[in-house]
Amino acid sequence: MNSQKIFRFNTITEYHRAVGLPNPAHPLISVVHLDDIQQPIADIPFSLIYDFYSISLKKMQHARFKYGQQASDFDEGVLFFMSPGQLFGIDLPHNSEVKRPEGWMILIHPDFLWNTPLAKNIRQYEFFSYSVYEALYLSDKEEAMITAITRQIEQEYNANIDRFSQSVIIAQLELLLTYSERFYQRQFVTRKIASHELLARLEDFLSAYFSSGALAQKGLPSVTLIAETLNISPGYLSSLLKSLTGQSTQQHLHNKLIELAKEKLSTTNLSISEIAYELGFEHLQSFSKLFKTKTNLSPMEFRQSFN
Repeated sequence: MNSQKIFRFNTITEYHRAVGLPNPAHPLISVVHLDDIQQPIADIPFSLIYDFYSISLKKMQHARFKYGQQASDFDEGVLFFMSPGQLFGIDLPHNSEVKRPEGWMILIHPDFLWNTPLAKNIRQYEFFSYSVYEALYLSDKEEAMITAITRQIEQEYNANIDRFSQSVIIAQLELLLTYSERFYQRQFVTRKIASHELLARLEDFLSAYFSSGALAQKGLPSVTLIAETLNISPGYLSSLLKSLTGQSTQQHLHNKLIELAKEKLSTTNLSISEIAYELGFEHLQSFSKLFKTKTNLSPMEFRQSFN
């Protein structure tokens, strides 16, 4: 995919015209059925950038969808989300036959959300920053539910547009996003093996990082560094940890740090200042404050409890 062409669409109307569809019934929101597409944008492989949001349920045999650094086979339908400006690529394994895609897309221009609560709240749905690899795998029942809401959105903007139309569609979009968030939480639980393998890799990375002396030189690893090492997005890592442990990534890091601090305070003769330095703190006060917040004891009080 190194030399593939990149197509950018500023408006939903531009996209409709590029794939041989009539102009959208509403210029700022559209439901596109993939089997209605009359002409492909280009021969596969190619990449797309939308200057609008998209929510897609796509099925395309043998195709590989790439978003960010992740690639995934989409022989079965999955739901995924893209924010404006994100790069999305389609490729095929060697000697694979191109199959016509199935599914649908909801395209939402940011201007449609203007002056509504969703304009701000849409940023709270972290799955818009997930990669295709972390897409939402729907059960048949869940897919039917999400598709039904999509049909309602389509019916609403195809009806006579009045002063209630935007509010009704915004409410339906919020319902779809809320259900998606619920289904993601279900996925974190039902895909336990993959989730716990990821947690095990996280623990291995943190153990190696902490034992390498990197804390004193670089401080705590950033969430971005951890996510890149695990080959997932920061948002997915955060949501997974929250679901399985009840903690954010930062809270998880701090708790691991405090456990290491307890070990050093109880098993070594290092001064508290030396321990703070080894754990990556520039100032003793910062270490003491975090330790007391987590344990209700100062580092000295904790050490004395072992004497």
